[in-house]
Amino acid sequence: MTIALLAGDGIGPEVTAEAVKVSNAIAEVYGHEIEWRPALTGAAAIDAVGDPYPPETHEVCASSDAVLFGAIGLPRFDNDPSAKVRPEQGLLRMRKMLGLYANVRPTFVFESLIDNSPLKRDRIEGTDLVFVRELTGGIYFGERGRQDNNNTAFDTCTYTRDEIVRLARKGFELAMSRRKQLCLVDKANVLETSRLWRETVQSMEKEYPEVTVSYELVDAVAMRLIQWPKAYDVLITENLFGDILTDEASVISGSMGLMPSASIGSKVALYEPIHGSFPQATGKNIANPLATILSAAMLFEMSFNLKDEAEHIRKAVNQSLADMVVTEDLAGSNQAYGTSEVGDYLVAQIKK
Repeated sequence: MTIALLAGDGIGPEVTAEAVKVSNAIAEVYGHEIEWRPALTGAAAIDAVGDPYPPETHEVCASSDAVLFGAIGLPRFDNDPSAKVRPEQGLLRMRKMLGLYANVRPTFVFESLIDNSPLKRDRIEGTDLVFVRELTGGIYFGERGRQDNNNTAFDTCTYTRDEIVRLARKGFELAMSRRKQLCLVDKANVLETSRLWRETVQSMEKEYPEVTVSYELVDAVAMRLIQWPKAYDVLITENLFGDILTDEASVISGSMGLMPSASIGSKVALYEPIHGSFPQATGKNIANPLATILSAAMLFEMSFNLKDEAEHIRKAVNQSLADMVVTEDLAGSNQAYGTSEVGDYLVAQIKK
């Protein structure tokens, strides 16, 4: 198996290093061969070649079986509104060029960390939901510009029926493998694009008669995610709404450093933690690698159908949480372990 390795910026190189370590341990135990293919992206690529997603990186990604990605972005770009080239442009271009149209973001809770969540235990216990967010259309990719001597700005949200069908199909298929509940999140009382989403999904219901489909407005979902997240199974939505709601959902678990994600398309898929580049922690060996390691577990399962290997990684992660072999963001009053120490512990668990 060939895996493109895009460490990216900030803590990206540190957390991906631990995911590589854990993946190599799994490969050793189960008799697999992994060829890691490093490539530049984000600020690191801008500094090296002036392009956040250079052609060489795209070639590595497109010709690999899967992509493991770290994080992207640095404050010097965030704080410069006039910057012509930004790390995030590379991420958007990568999604578009690789055809990564569906972002799969699970949210679940770990029993040993449930009290770390800002929400009450009785509200979140048993939460196990998945967002499927459209990635390559909508307002992020629509026509935009300035008018009236730069005093008026506009961003256009556009969707085609085909874009909606392919995303919704992923949601229906995922729901069939889970609790057979699907929720479309939209703003159909206001937006024409949302009305197209709703009528398209309604037309697909007959193809999946076992799936119970609900339709909820995005503002209502934003409230219910906090009030009663366990009511949801699979949620599908457009790009902007998904960007916001998945970050909201991430706090349910108690730490953004725990949640993995996958971005899938017709060919290669990309796996990444949902947290950012956290530049303040760069080089300090304090970043939580578990989200990236769990993203590697998703990679084994979704790209290679290696379910035992994925479950082996998840069990090792659960053991590290139960034993409180965790980084400072989760340690509380307990001893905090370094990023690399957590990785070493997981490798030892896997090889037992």
